[in-house]
Amino acid sequence: MDEDDEMATVPIPARKVVTTFDAASKHERIENKPLHVQATRRAITKGFGLWVRFSTSVVKRWGWYPNVEPYVGYGTDDYSRLICRTIYAPQRAQAGKLTRGIHGMLTVPAARRQVRISIDDMPLETVQVGLSEAYDRVDRTKDTGSEYAISDTSGYLDLVAEHRLEPGIHKVSYQVERRKPVTANLFTIPDSARVGVISDVDDTIMITQAPTLWKAAYNLLLLDPKKKASVPGMSVLFTKIADLFPDAPFFYLSTSPWNVESSIRHFIIDHGFPEGPLLLRDLDPRPKTFVPSGVQHKLEFAEQLMADFPDMKFILVGDDGQKDPTTYATIARRYPGRVLAIGIRQLSPRESSAFSSMAGITSTQPVPVTDVPVFTGTTGSNLMKTMLPYLKEHVR
Repeated sequence: MDEDDEMATVPIPARKVVTTFDAASKHERIENKPLHVQATRRAITKGFGLWVRFSTSVVKRWGWYPNVEPYVGYGTDDYSRLICRTIYAPQRAQAGKLTRGIHGMLTVPAARRQVRISIDDMPLETVQVGLSEAYDRVDRTKDTGSEYAISDTSGYLDLVAEHRLEPGIHKVSYQVERRKPVTANLFTIPDSARVGVISDVDDTIMITQAPTLWKAAYNLLLLDPKKKASVPGMSVLFTKIADLFPDAPFFYLSTSPWNVESSIRHFIIDHGFPEGPLLLRDLDPRPKTFVPSGVQHKLEFAEQLMADFPDMKFILVGDDGQKDPTTYATIARRYPGRVLAIGIRQLSPRESSAFSSMAGITSTQPVPVTDVPVFTGTTGSNLMKTMLPYLKEHVR
């Protein structure tokens, strides 16, 4: 038997990590909040716990049992980040199926379920990450190698698998008891990639009118996913950036919840955007960390990507409808020399808050103050006219 054959029989080890769903900065932790905020958060957390217990008992009576929702992963030549969630679903449920957002938001988590994982048919040997409420402790009773990984109290699994993979797209398989395996893509980024793109989703590539709460809620929860509209020219801009940097990975960073991951993923494919991992937010309130703010969520994931790819420089793309300008300026200050350019899509008055317009105040943010070049425009075509010539001239 040659060396390659021997390696093919060795399980892939997965090391313990502090899951991104549980990570919280010192500022975000509940014990550092005022007493009235602590009391409110604990009341909401208990209320959510009651809803989970009630909904779990209901779906079990319906004959539902655990299934896996796989999410797109990413990694380097040496290790990969794998993310999935165990939820209750009917017998004929199809993982990753395109549904309206309201269906995803009513998902019932299946807590602490065993998941068998493999990459390109190679099994993963995993360890328990720890309880979600104890964001910085590991459950020592589970601190042993295993053919299974165990999801947390909200059904999430976030693992780092240590394994050398060829650059490109690989297949990750997830399976729970009584279900057939489900798969998701794993994007392995080559060492040669020197440029990456981090893009917001809402009102940057997909029109959601986030500054107007009721419109955003309708578009997120009730609108037919197939009718979601793309921001004009943005898919062309992204395609041209991909042509300019063939190895560039695209990371879609959004404050939208994981519950609507399939809707966003199908949108990216259907509208011709370069495929890549989605880095979304967990909206299940946690006893210790509660729900990270949108800004905190984006900063934490951006910092994670900076650490995962220390030799890569990034192009940041967002919009001025929420807090992308200041968030991106913060990233540029924290990581000098790591941000090549910032693209800010400017919302039209129709997409901004109607209340703000009537009150005579703006609901958008000004251009960020930073040493990094900032390009603005209402469409992808506007951004293309200024951003692409700069990238062609200054980035080799």
